[in-house]
Amino acid sequence: MASGPSAPADQAAPPTGPKHRLGVMVMCAAAFLVILMNPAEDEKTIESPRPPQAAPAGASAGAPTPAVEKREEPARKHLPRSRPVRLLIPKISVDAPFTDLAVLPSGQLEAPPPDDTNLVGWHAKGPSPGEIGTSIIAGHVDTKTSAAVFVGLSALEKGDVFHVKRADGRKASFVIDHVETFEKDRFPNDRVYGDTGQAQVRLITCAGDYDRQAKDYTENLVVFAHLI
Repeated sequence: MASGPSAPADQAAPPTGPKHRLGVMVMCAAAFLVILMNPAEDEKTIESPRPPQAAPAGASAGAPTPAVEKREEPARKHLPRSRPVRLLIPKISVDAPFTDLAVLPSGQLEAPPPDDTNLVGWHAKGPSPGEIGTSIIAGHVDTKTSAAVFVGLSALEKGDVFHVKRADGRKASFVIDHVETFEKDRFPNDRVYGDTGQAQVRLITCAGDYDRQAKDYTENLVVFAHLI
């Protein structure tokens, strides 16, 4: 599936204004990745409410809040925007090039070409790996012909490390926080795609049973990781 023309990611400024909440359904068998740019209209989208702001310890209703000494927060690790060129996951022997995935007018995000089993895609209009925000990397678990690049993704565990080589010559390294599997009709969009002040990555593929009638898997596997 060919990508439409777009500006090079290294030259494109990050999106401004309110960020969309992405809802993704990865349909590996059909080589099809869907992003709902307005998930509020999707009945399957689960929106998590923001937690209430806790009052300072010892404060009572209506009482003035005591002055708190301001402390400078340590600088958070992140890199400038740069297009990813190669994904390296040593534990499962992944060494794969990237392709840009663009959102089509239908709201669908084109998937990596199904005829190349060693290829991953990234949401090119979102944060790049290493940039502040949540970067999305998707790959097939299999295709109609054979196993694909993310067939071993379920073997990853907390503490494992993977790397992204970037067009600026830097290698961004990420440590895995956790790996979870979600039913596609109960996908937690806020948890996976919510805004973050850190440089984070989500690796996404299909999982669960294969539904022959729907010609798709029943679940998505998501790897949560952050830049180190």
